[in-house]
Amino acid sequence: MEESQKKLLDSLPDQMESERLLIRTPRPGDGAIVNAGIVESFEELKLWVPWAQSIPSVEESESFARESHSKYQARIDLPMLLFRKEDGYFIGASGCPRVNWDVPMLEIGYWCRSKLTGNGYVSEAVARITRFVFECAGARRVEIRVDSRNARSYAIPERLGYTLEGTLRQDSWDNSGKVLRDTRLYSMISLEELTRL
Repeated sequence: MEESQKKLLDSLPDQMESERLLIRTPRPGDGAIVNAGIVESFEELKLWVPWAQSIPSVEESESFARESHSKYQARIDLPMLLFRKEDGYFIGASGCPRVNWDVPMLEIGYWCRSKLTGNGYVSEAVARITRFVFECAGARRVEIRVDSRNARSYAIPERLGYTLEGTLRQDSWDNSGKVLRDTRLYSMISLEELTRL
């Protein structure tokens, strides 16, 4: 890693804002709020998200928050939580679960509490995180990978101006472990491609 890139990464802020959201790294003590969101949204999450195959305990969610905080500080990956600015309500999670600093290339993932889907919060968060990784983390490529059956999820990169590079056919097992799924691969290589919300 070049010295200039290292300095850039050392100065990454641990939170940012969009019009309606506070987006920040998980912190110790966040386990209970994350757990409540997962429990409330579990039936939907388990269809699409590999880690949501059983309901975690509050203690497991707290371990996730602490480990995620450490990973962000070490720049291993960039996990983030989403909160509504007006009242601090936990909306869901996003961030970059896979990072290749050699490019640099970052992949954005996301999930939203089931009762809050359809309000544009995740599109707003992904737009802000996309801007963040280009401007603050020096990204040269940003990816979003989505199960081809999850139309609500892949509508987000399409709305924001990401390019559909193709569909990876039968590239991984779905969450049931019984069906090989196809994955839609979206990318952005310049902040100029980002469509305003």
